[in-house]
Order: sequence, then C-alpha cells, then structure tokens
Amino acid sequence: MYRFVALIARLLLPLFFRISFSGREHVPSQGGAVLACNHVSWLDVIFLAYAVQPRPVHYMAKRELFQHKLIARFLRSIHAFPVNRENPGPSALKTPLQLLREGKVVGIFPGGTRKSEDIALKQGAVTIALRADVPLIPARYRGPLRLRISYLFRRPEVSIQFMPALEMPQEADRKQTQLLATQRLSELLGGIV
Repeated sequence: MYRFVALIARLLLPLFFRISFSGREHVPSQGGAVLACNHVSWLDVIFLAYAVQPRPVHYMAKRELFQHKLIARFLRSIHAFPVNRENPGPSALKTPLQLLREGKVVGIFPGGTRKSEDIALKQGAVTIALRADVPLIPARYRGPLRLRISYLFRRPEVSIQFMPALEMPQEADRKQTQLLATQRLSELLGGIV
C-alpha cells in the first residue's frame, strides 16, 4: 500500500503545489535514520515522505488514530505505528528502535500535536536516535495547512528543508545530553514544532 500511495502522491502533488526540497543530501541513502520535522498539518507528513523517496518513512502516530479497525489497518499499511503520547513507556521505544536496527527511516514530529504556536519539544526523537546510534536529521516544512481544490489554479509553494544531522553533545550525564540535544533541535526547527 505504501508504494501505491507514494505513486499517487508523485502524480498528484505537483499538480496542486510548487514543491522544492533542500538539503536532501543530508538524508542517508541507506542505514537507519530519524527524521524530526515540525508538525503543523497532515500535509507535512505526506511531503516529508515524498521528499525522501524512494526510501519509505515509518511514522510514529498517536494511539488514538488506531482506534477504528479500518483506519488502523490503513495506517499500518503505510508504515505508521501507534504510540501512547500520554504515557510513553519503554514499549514506545521498542518499535522505532527495531526499525532503525533494520536500517529503516523513522519519522517523528517531536512536538506531537499540530500547532503553530511555540511549544516545548518532547525528547522522543533525540532519545531514540541516541539509543539506536543513528543520525537525527532535522527537517522543516513550510507550506499550506490543508489541501484545497483551488490549489489546482494557484499552486502554492511547499518546501521541505533538511539540515545536517544533529551533533549530539558529549555530556557524561545522559539526561543532560538529551536535554541539550532537544534544545538544539528546537532551535533548528524554529521553536515551532
């Protein structure tokens, strides 16, 4: 299903948007990597995956989206997996760590909720990248918040900017390392996540 959805996106998205990507060379062509992107709309999910084709992206998604069987089945078919945002125990790390060990790309929206005001970054992306010992690539989406039919005529701009892998501070204390790296990620994403 993922390949089918990717093909449809490749055909349709350029009809509605003027799309540009920068820094794509920072995304490894093989091996595990975490993509950490700001989250302002469901469109950023689609464009992030579109930008790194042909590599599939496996997304963390809030558990509530998986409550309906048909929706859950579809989400799993496009490589999304549930996470409990309210109580993220050790099981929240199990799936992404396994995917990264298999050399796959995991997409995480560190701010969680789609909001445009400043909110604190959660530490999940940093924690997972550190534990898996894989690059953490910050990415920033700029573009519309929703799809409209009128975009066929005016084609608004959409951009995804990939930045170099986040350099993890070498602190003796792991929690301090996570905190400093999360602060740096927040700065790179403009504090809007």
